[in-house]
Amino acid sequence: MPAPQTPRLTTDCAVFDAAGRLLLIRRKHEPFRDRYALPGGFVEIGETVEDACRRELREETGIAAGPLTLVGVYSDPGRDPRGHTCTVAFATRVETGEPVAGDDAAEAEWVADWRQHPLAFDHALIAEDAVRIMAQRQSRSP
Repeated sequence: MPAPQTPRLTTDCAVFDAAGRLLLIRRKHEPFRDRYALPGGFVEIGETVEDACRRELREETGIAAGPLTLVGVYSDPGRDPRGHTCTVAFATRVETGEPVAGDDAAEAEWVADWRQHPLAFDHALIAEDAVRIMAQRQSRSP
């Protein structure tokens, strides 16, 4: 029996520092070349989405993820012009770290005014959801 055709699985990570800045990359390749995006990418066979998130973050920015918080699953068939993808998005906070662009990232930087920039894919929605979820978690912690 042939394998069913399904969407490709990706992961994205909204990383915030102590100042509330968002870690963004500038995409090196199409689609959305040179546009800001969250670090992320395709999940490899045999890899959990959490491990893929940590790997992609490290490969694209040199930053190690703190504890991951699930933001959500984003599955709009039109979210990626290359074809139907579903992403499992996470958020994390890190205290320090100077990002260094690598892999598919032309640049990696902390961006304070990220809402003023158009983000690739549906990453603005993911980032806004991450802000809300991280604020809810912080208000519940002792």
